Amino acid sequence: MPENIGVMNENNALTPFRIDIPQADVDDLRNRLAHTRWPIPVPGRDERTDFSRGIPLVYLKELAEYWHDEFDWRAQEKKLNEYEQFTTVVNRQTFHVVHVRSTNPAATPLMLNHGWPGSFVEYQRLIPLLTGEFHVVIPSLPGFGFSTPLSGTGWELARTADAYAEIMTRLGYERFAAHGTDIGSGTTGRLAAVYPERVIGTHLGVDPHLLGLVGDKFPYPDGLSDDEIAQIEAVRAEDAADRGYLLMHNHRPDTIGAALTDSPVGQLAWIAEKFKTRANGAWRTPDESVDRDQLLTNISLYWFTRGGESSAQFYYEAEHSGLDLVMASSVPSGWAVFNSNPLVRRAMDPWKAIGHWSEFTEGGHFPAMDATELLADDIRTFFRGIA
Repeated sequence: MPENIGVMNENNALTPFRIDIPQADVDDLRNRLAHTRWPIPVPGRDERTDFSRGIPLVYLKELAEYWHDEFDWRAQEKKLNEYEQFTTVVNRQTFHVVHVRSTNPAATPLMLNHGWPGSFVEYQRLIPLLTGEFHVVIPSLPGFGFSTPLSGTGWELARTADAYAEIMTRLGYERFAAHGTDIGSGTTGRLAAVYPERVIGTHLGVDPHLLGLVGDKFPYPDGLSDDEIAQIEAVRAEDAADRGYLLMHNHRPDTIGAALTDSPVGQLAWIAEKFKTRANGAWRTPDESVDRDQLLTNISLYWFTRGGESSAQFYYEAEHSGLDLVMASSVPSGWAVFNSNPLVRRAMDPWKAIGHWSEFTEGGHFPAMDATELLADDIRTFFRGIA
């Protein structure tokens, strides 16, 4: 039992919540976009799909122009408000939670755990595909979305998982299922490890970028051929080139936070680049990978809540917490690998201990957005199998 559980129970109120961004904030965003101070283009750098140096300026301008001219925040806000939401204070931190009940009262409670630069918006299209069998619960990480402002330092994976367990208690769910991607895989795994008597099963959505952690967070498995090692090294090299943001978040969140809070285009570039995907050796732009309006809704949420800075703090806390990734061997686990590479299982599950393992050629790092139906089917299949 976590030591701070007594503090958590000091106030169990679930306060109904509705998104209503002040019009002054919407107008301020449009004004800032209209007065963007753009970089001077570098000659020869005019290919909109060349992400070798980051997000291409010509493509960034396209997104910013659409954000200013055509994107309708109020329409997106209305769609998000179709779902029941509440806030609750756990250990002095405000948490925002989406709670969509199934029409089936005997449905299984299912927690969906997001990461960065995602949010509860990431699961917007997945919800209606799951509520036939699940009561869906989507908490926002501390410092993300409307789980802001941060109440103080120290919000990392362990503390967050304890808070999530308390939130499920407040909802009346003694036992529940959990799915996660990115950071959400960490909270999902820790929930199962710390509360194995409560977690029915864990389902993770991953992609081949996980191979970038081999040789760092995870050891090289035995028996790999020279060609397989070379393939993993290639992924590691590409992954290292994409990790500039991670070093800033892990070590200097205050510095990058100031830029993300003051410049909407700066935040647009910082986040949108992470939604690019590689298919058949070529890059797909973010809005070729996911829906443009959903992408900009997610980015607008970061802007309106000033979440660029506070979400980066979560990385700093995780990096300096000394915590290891944990999974519960006694809790059933399922993995769904998108944009699959057979080396993922060779590296991450060489003993084939994970009972449910699915691989899909489609999708990427954000399967709830770019492979929604595949993810929904796999979640349903996995949890039906352990019912």
